[in-house]
Amino acid sequence: MSAQKTYTRFTLDQRIEHVVQLVSFTVLAVTGLPQKYASAPISEAIIAFLGGIEQVRIIHRWAATVLMVATVYHLAMLAYKIFVTRVRPTMLPELKDAKDALQAFLYNLGLGKAWPQMGRYTFEEKAEYWAFVWGTLVMVVTGFILWNPIATAQFFPGQVIPAAKAAHGGEAVLAVLAIIIWHFYGVHIRHFNKSMWSGKLTEHEMAHEHPLELADIKAGTAARYVDPVVLKKRQQIFYPVAGVASVALLVGVYWFVTFEQSAITTLPERATVPVFLPQTPTPLPPTPTPPPVEALTWDGYVATLFAAKCTACHGGAGGLSLETYAATIQGGRSGSVLAGSPETSPLITIQQAGGHPGQLTEIELERLTQWLQNGAPEK
Repeated sequence: MSAQKTYTRFTLDQRIEHVVQLVSFTVLAVTGLPQKYASAPISEAIIAFLGGIEQVRIIHRWAATVLMVATVYHLAMLAYKIFVTRVRPTMLPELKDAKDALQAFLYNLGLGKAWPQMGRYTFEEKAEYWAFVWGTLVMVVTGFILWNPIATAQFFPGQVIPAAKAAHGGEAVLAVLAIIIWHFYGVHIRHFNKSMWSGKLTEHEMAHEHPLELADIKAGTAARYVDPVVLKKRQQIFYPVAGVASVALLVGVYWFVTFEQSAITTLPERATVPVFLPQTPTPLPPTPTPPPVEALTWDGYVATLFAAKCTACHGGAGGLSLETYAATIQGGRSGSVLAGSPETSPLITIQQAGGHPGQLTEIELERLTQWLQNGAPEK
């Protein structure tokens, strides 16, 4: 079985333009929506993957620049086809498109007998194209306002800037949904249309999707004949005019992206101070090393204190022996030690009265009181 006859649907330059628009649109969506929904977990992940919010904004602006340059190219090619080759403006909406849309709607509901016969561009393709034109216009205007807020505020009320932000984000969501729901379904799910990649459609596909154009091709009326002499004259006029216009538009794009710095970078730089700066301690004169502190127990402190100041009088022969821990806790005729109750212990009250032959210093009395308060531990 021989291969089906094919017909050229899109030229190489049209397919390349489509790829450029596809890539720039995708990058704009991937870097733009995370900024609109910055608190969403997936947005935070995308921003982190791309290197942070500043890097995301830079990528977004580069993609916007590519989109604008591609638009300038599209306008130049469109002008060439209209003014030089004089192709039919088949992308312009017509009354027939409204009739085709109604007929298709009724057919999908089962109320119509036949699918409408359409030409080079269907009413769906025209709607997509003009939606893209409108969306690009909205995004360029609102993007300029957001890209150049200071200049905008000099000519318009400040409310224009948040309004542009809302319109920019809303149009972006609408465009992404239109591509995912409408465009993907029409050219990938309902029927995989390879013409934007191969540039061609089979005769069967043409008969199903564009029967009126197929009929014009077979009748030889699809393309208008242009005399080579006339074509050359038109080109001699068109190229200089188109060249000047294209340069002017590209200069406009350059002016668009370099008109001013962002609002943040144009603010006066504030003085900064380090949040944390390790410092060496302020040098101080050396102080004598304090004496070691003994453990506040009988063995660690009290026995030594009593041996130095008390046992000469309160030994084994006296009315109160302070030589051993057991004798001290037992007490005697001259007094007793009440562990846990220093305020009523004669050992403390006699010292607090003063004038005792073995009078303790304030520090010694304080430590002895603390020892009793702690329960008079032995070790």
